[in-house]
Amino acid sequence: MFNSSTESIIILAIVCTILILLLITFISVIVYRYQQKQNAYFKNMEQLKIIHENALLLSHIEIQEQTFQNISREIHDNIGQKLSLAKLHLNTLYNSAPDIIILKIDESISLIGESIIDLSDISRSMSSEIILNNGLIKALEYESAQLQKSGLFNINLEVSGNMIFLDAKKELLLFRIVQEAIHNIIKHADASIISIKLHYNNSLISLEIIDNGKGFTLEDKSEQGIGILNMKKRADTLNGKCVITSQHGSGASIKIEIPIYEQNKSL
Repeated sequence: MFNSSTESIIILAIVCTILILLLITFISVIVYRYQQKQNAYFKNMEQLKIIHENALLLSHIEIQEQTFQNISREIHDNIGQKLSLAKLHLNTLYNSAPDIIILKIDESISLIGESIIDLSDISRSMSSEIILNNGLIKALEYESAQLQKSGLFNINLEVSGNMIFLDAKKELLLFRIVQEAIHNIIKHADASIISIKLHYNNSLISLEIIDNGKGFTLEDKSEQGIGILNMKKRADTLNGKCVITSQHGSGASIKIEIPIYEQNKSL
């Protein structure tokens, strides 16, 4: 009986080891993929300087750098912790009773599975391909679904008016503004409800992100971090405007208005 239990434990340990190797391979592929994109970006930097004006170029650099920072932070803070816990379980297998060993292996497999799902979500969320392939609305739907799945927020996404497809670069900038706003809400607002409203009319696109968080005082420059500056800069790059409304205890509203047919400053 004990030999059968030991064999089961060995098989589970082998399966767990294989899963860890697959996870390491998966992480390596993601890192290699982004390194390739980064290398390709820097190789084309001089060409981009000739094709685009300085404002759009700087905006793309900031977006890419922020993307890598977000990936690094998420892997370190979330996925890294899960993998460290899985490693701890596996490292203490030989000092545990058979029933405890099985429990630790099951927990390790669960943690590794969650890490794989998290990596997949990060890859899709940070990639510009979701914009290039599906457009702004689908990207916002995916982002909203990921937030809703976290269970921390109630997400409302409203799209109205006659949809108009913009240049992919413009839509990507708009999407990054939304991601920046959501990141600030998650980090600072202590909100439970996030509303995203996208409206098309004949002359402009209106995009508004509203939360029911603790808010902040607009006159207090110490409460306006680089995130707000980035949103305003990107809206300006699109020849639009960014209006922020907030006060302590009443949440915040970030409204972006982008002209549809007016020639963009940097395109």
